[in-house]
Amino acid sequence: MTTSLDQLKQTGTVVVSDSGDFESIDVYKPQDATTNPSLILAAANKPAYQRLINNAVDFGKSKGGDVDVQVNAAMDRLLVEFGKEILAIIPGRVSTEVDARLSFDKEGTKKKAKELIALYKSVGVSKDRILIKIASTWEGIQAARELERDDGIHCNLTLLFGFGQAVACAEAGVTLISPFVGRILDWYKKAKPGPKYEGDEDPGVQSVKKIFDYYKQHNYKTIVMGASFRNTGEIKALAGVDFLTIAPALLEELKNDTSPVPKKLDAQAAAQAAPIAKVTYIDDEPEFRWTLLQDQMAFDKLHEGIKKFAEDGETLKQLLRKKISGSA
Repeated sequence: MTTSLDQLKQTGTVVVSDSGDFESIDVYKPQDATTNPSLILAAANKPAYQRLINNAVDFGKSKGGDVDVQVNAAMDRLLVEFGKEILAIIPGRVSTEVDARLSFDKEGTKKKAKELIALYKSVGVSKDRILIKIASTWEGIQAARELERDDGIHCNLTLLFGFGQAVACAEAGVTLISPFVGRILDWYKKAKPGPKYEGDEDPGVQSVKKIFDYYKQHNYKTIVMGASFRNTGEIKALAGVDFLTIAPALLEELKNDTSPVPKKLDAQAAAQAAPIAKVTYIDDEPEFRWTLLQDQMAFDKLHEGIKKFAEDGETLKQLLRKKISGSA
């Protein structure tokens, strides 16, 4: 019997592994992989990855300067160490996240993106195998616009919850967006409990479908990659979308399942679906911010996500700080 995972791939959806635990990635044969500070933190605490921590610490120490300088250098190197290991397993690209603390700093985001690309180059990885992950804030989208246009650095705009964010990202010419399906569902379950919110009725699924239809209708090349799933039902409801990034536990569920996965999203059908009027935000900061503010769910989840990624990034830095200071 063909597995549900294989059937999902047969719908044309590119399967991406959402994990920093690269020892678990190879089993599912994904094309790409995504990481974030929370995933790297989870993996970094496993004994199998101590050599990567040690490599990063040695690199940080080699930079000299005060402890903060060494910790920041070690942090960047750790992200690249994980990315390099993942790229040895997958044929495609890995997404590496810019420090969430830079989410409201356009120039800081650009600088960090270029530093990460340079670090990858120093360990023999070319920039065409990297997606720089940036939060879908106004500043993040503008940074990505300039990185794509001026530096040929491909970007993955993450923590995307609202339609306005998706529109601005497409207008910015970013390579890929990551609309967070499960976190949208989380918000609705908490703020508006009652409905079952399953399959096609899941608000996260509906959000991605609308974005997909809009992109295909208006000929945007930006890849739509559904992310942050709570169950395989959400994944199956989006079969046929460009990409899906899936955590190992859900990949395992799909691998052990043989129930059918019919194609639900189709570029041709999307182009002919009920037309969605074209709107623009990329050069209108007040309108972008107002639209985001009007979408309570998107506003809440964007800022909550930035805060959590920043906290996990800080925990990772503390781990590195202890090792650099010789107290671990």
